Amino acid sequence: KTRFQKITMVVVWLMLIAMLGSLLFSAVAALGLD
Repeated sequence: KTRFQKITMVVVWLMLIAMLGSLLFSAVAALGLD
């Protein structure tokens, strides 16, 4: 793989992890508010 492809993969993974993290955080916050 080229350097650019590796960087792109890392960026995609970071975005996915951030999205999942925010979803989990909002779910926990919603449960906590109950």
